[in-house]
Amino acid sequence: MKNTGKIDFHNVHTMIGADAEVTGDLALSGGTIVYGVVRGNIITNGPVRVAKTGAVFGDITASDIHIGGSIEGNVQVKNMAELGQQSVLKGNLVCTKLLIEEGATFAGKCDMSEKKEASEAG
Repeated sequence: MKNTGKIDFHNVHTMIGADAEVTGDLALSGGTIVYGVVRGNIITNGPVRVAKTGAVFGDITASDIHIGGSIEGNVQVKNMAELGQQSVLKGNLVCTKLLIEEGATFAGKCDMSEKKEASEAG
């Protein structure tokens, strides 16, 4: 089966390097890639990628996420969540599309409720 739901990481403006450790919340407008450690929440309108060497200890809110490393916290994305084969997610996940590769570890609950239309929410 071919995966046609790839996440677009062309709009990435922020990178946390492999030798960096950030303590505190990050509020961003574009995408971000985490190669190092973030001890705090990440909130962005863009996509988030946690690389194999990356770790986040906090909640993440984004448009999409690809997890290659580890997250201890809740993740909420508007669209696609991808858990790579070496990823570890310890927390709850809210998304509309989900791809979990063989070898990924996920300890939490997943909510894949469809987005409600504005007319239905009233």
